[in-house]
Amino acid sequence: MIPAGPDAVRAVADRYLEDKAALDPETAAVLGHEGAAPVPDLSPEAFAARADLDRRTVAALRDAVATTEQVPAGDRRLATTMVERLGSDVDLYDAGFTTTLLAPLATPVHAMRQVFDDLPTGSDEDWARIADTLDSVPAGLAAYTRTLEQARAEGRRFAPRQALGLARQCRSWVDPRGTDFYGSLVARHDGALAGRLGAAAQAAAAATAAFADYLTTDLAPTATAPDGVGREVYEVTSRAFLGATVDLDELHAYGWEELRRLDAESRSLARSITGEADLDRALAVLDGDPSGQVEAGEPLVRWLQDRIDRVAAHLDGTHFDVPAHTAPVEARMVTAGSGVMYYAPPDHALTRPGRVWWSVPAGTAALPTWREVSTVHHEGLPGHHLQYAVTLGLDDLHPWQRHLCHVHGYAEGWAHYAEQVSVELGLLDDPRERLGMLYAQMWRAARIVVDMGLHLSLPVPRGNGFTEESTWTPELAVDFLHRVAGVDPQTAQFEVDRYLGWPGQALAFKAGARLWQQARADQEQRQGADFVLKRFHRQALELGPMGLGPLQELLLAEDTGTNGDAHE
Repeated sequence: MIPAGPDAVRAVADRYLEDKAALDPETAAVLGHEGAAPVPDLSPEAFAARADLDRRTVAALRDAVATTEQVPAGDRRLATTMVERLGSDVDLYDAGFTTTLLAPLATPVHAMRQVFDDLPTGSDEDWARIADTLDSVPAGLAAYTRTLEQARAEGRRFAPRQALGLARQCRSWVDPRGTDFYGSLVARHDGALAGRLGAAAQAAAAATAAFADYLTTDLAPTATAPDGVGREVYEVTSRAFLGATVDLDELHAYGWEELRRLDAESRSLARSITGEADLDRALAVLDGDPSGQVEAGEPLVRWLQDRIDRVAAHLDGTHFDVPAHTAPVEARMVTAGSGVMYYAPPDHALTRPGRVWWSVPAGTAALPTWREVSTVHHEGLPGHHLQYAVTLGLDDLHPWQRHLCHVHGYAEGWAHYAEQVSVELGLLDDPRERLGMLYAQMWRAARIVVDMGLHLSLPVPRGNGFTEESTWTPELAVDFLHRVAGVDPQTAQFEVDRYLGWPGQALAFKAGARLWQQARADQEQRQGADFVLKRFHRQALELGPMGLGPLQELLLAEDTGTNGDAHE
């Protein structure tokens, strides 16, 4: 029974965490529950239980707001944020998206593998926990297989591209001739637990290989859905990823407009840097300059860490106030190739720092740094790490907001906005790095037109300036990303496979950044000479993570940061 009164909303949120902890190890960790297995239950029963809890909580929150005479401003924001997020999760479950997820990088199988990246290894107790976690991998994969089988029995859609792509990734993790992730992990321990760890690693690897076989020989042959999901599903998924309902056709047109603008600016800048009128020749000159390259491997990690540290020193106290206890961030190399770079925030107890995980295409000997700087800003500071560092330092937020509210549009939108704001904050060393920033924007604009074109079967506009083809195909999308946005072919292939398995997520970057830009422009116009960029960033981030719809309302409200009634 939820008590009535001004604390009703917070009481509902507290009850939600307690109930969710029994179904989700991340929530259990937030509450400090000891001994919780880090691998979640991936059975169809567990997915249904989580969706049912979300439904009940949405209803309880709405009832608490409706029947409470005076809801504190912070609790009203909490209720609005939770209703939008949990409601979106329910919509994804009802659409069959949650229980059919096979997209590169994004499945529960990936989350299970990535658990091991952040488990400590400093003591025998730590290694015993790793052994316990390894023991849970076969059961976790078996449970997810049951979930996929139930979804198939219900007639849910599966595309063969996604099933086969995930199978290839799983095999790459356990290939004894290649990564052998689990074997390499336990080989770092030579103590008394070596035997148990070795057996557990072999069992985890065997289960992973068996799951790959299931995807290839059982699921994929019966997966007949087209790559594109269509407008009905896309409206659900894009709304969930963004946390907002947007005009898809207007956004699609905006993507093409941005491509044309950025292409013209990039060509002009490349010509001014190199003197080469031909863009391909200009880029070849920049990529071939030995002074602008860094070797893959440990030299790259050192370069990344140095760049992150320099940016942090430049920003902290001047442009942002980063809480000291959440400020540290580390650069790491991905040991089991994920295909992209990603950020992992600090754990809930702050026993390890935030980490920027980096991977490079197979066979890469060196990278031109001008292409990489914008990604450093996106994943580190002032992007993902800064946003998490601020969020985790906000003690007035409810624990669900601080640790468990994940919105792609909010987080990726901020990180992409951060790439662009890096120019005015003085974070780019020379014009080559500015060109890299423009190409990062090109990539995100290309994501909009590619993702929407593939999933919604939109025609390629005539006279677009980039391709004479009229119909999107995965092959055209890969070529488009490579030629237009400068993405290397291997990454471009991975990107397209990811878009097709994660419909609408690609919008989060450019559409999210657009929101931040629009909200800032509105504040600048309203405040005039009184506008202070540091204050705007602080007020916006201190609202905490939420869907872009609620965030836009708050950012555009009078006296942002103090007006708690923006959602009434």
